[in-house]
Amino acid sequence: MKKLTLFLLFISFSVFSQKELPSVSITTLDNKSVNVKTDFNEQDKIYIYSFWATWCTPCIAELEAISEHYEDWKKELNIELIAVSIDDARTQKRVKPLLNGKDWTYTILLDSNQDLKRALSIVNVPYSIVVKNQKIVKILNGYTQGSEEELHEVLKSL
Repeated sequence: MKKLTLFLLFISFSVFSQKELPSVSITTLDNKSVNVKTDFNEQDKIYIYSFWATWCTPCIAELEAISEHYEDWKKELNIELIAVSIDDARTQKRVKPLLNGKDWTYTILLDSNQDLKRALSIVNVPYSIVVKNQKIVKILNGYTQGSEEELHEVLKSL
């Protein structure tokens, strides 16, 4: 009975793992509201939502590592990386100064109320989701050196 329960639990997680991106509005660096579901919905384009914070060293390391390959990836694949800062009102003032020192060509969004983070049930950052045609097709949690290559392989497989 225990095995059957575990199997059914596993199947239910598998069925719901490819859920749709929620319709949540967050802001740009210019304080303009964007809806992640309706404003980033080009057919067959792959969107990588990378959740990060200024206080998260692995987050910044991940975005730096991806940055080294990002332009090549964009030539190879129809992708866009959206770096979603989850810095709250207390630490949000650090976002722009940090970005000034970076050569990131990503779309940067601010989830200062953490509405999107909550809607996706994200607990820890760095956390990345890969979305294609409004469906979440892959979730990557955490970062270790070289993980960007795993991400690239996932992107190529789509």
